[in-house]
Amino acid sequence: MSVWGKIGGAAAGFLLGGGPIGAALGALAGHAVFDREPGEDEKQLAFTMGVTALAAKMAKADGQSTDAEFHAFKRIVHIEPGFEGDVRRVYNMAHETVAGFEGYAAQLGRLFRDRPGLLEDLLDALFFVAAADGRIHDAELDYLHEVARRFGISDAAFNNLCASYGGPCDPDPYALFNIDPTASNEDLRKAYLKAVRENHPDRMMARGAPAEFLAVANEKLARINTAYEAIKKERGL
Repeated sequence: MSVWGKIGGAAAGFLLGGGPIGAALGALAGHAVFDREPGEDEKQLAFTMGVTALAAKMAKADGQSTDAEFHAFKRIVHIEPGFEGDVRRVYNMAHETVAGFEGYAAQLGRLFRDRPGLLEDLLDALFFVAAADGRIHDAELDYLHEVARRFGISDAAFNNLCASYGGPCDPDPYALFNIDPTASNEDLRKAYLKAVRENHPDRMMARGAPAEFLAVANEKLARINTAYEAIKKERGL
């Protein structure tokens, strides 16, 4: 079954019970996933539900939520035919208020602390949604900073993501490859090839992201290539 089918079934059950989406997702994550060691299917479900809730709440961070932001959300997470209504209900209920996002971020940070690349993928997705209306607002940037902090993402990684989406941050292309600006051209090339391998969509799936969550991998590869070309130009290569 698609992970969206699992979300739809879980959300439908809670919606019939009348609980708000924050309580619904919190109850599911707190009991179905974390009371015992979660399996990969449960982690995948928790990840996708977390993406949905954080994206919806982030879209509300600047005081309003637009169709552009939901369409951006749909671009980063492929929704199989027949499930959009379920996903839209989850999304709409989550974005009623920005309150409670810290809990989702902290919970996902703990669950995937051994997969920092996956958490960076998720933050990348949130930046994508934030930029959907043409700019990243100050309130959205504050929200993203707090999510990054709870994910344990470095300032350098945050700034690179921020700058790549047009935010007011100073990027460091070398940080994208985890090397120093004094590194040799050969070490730069090796770091670039390693970054490309590690951020291939297949590796993203291996990090635990659901198959529906692929657009972020392609965006990240494009950013890696752009950074590499910028460094090569700077070095006259």
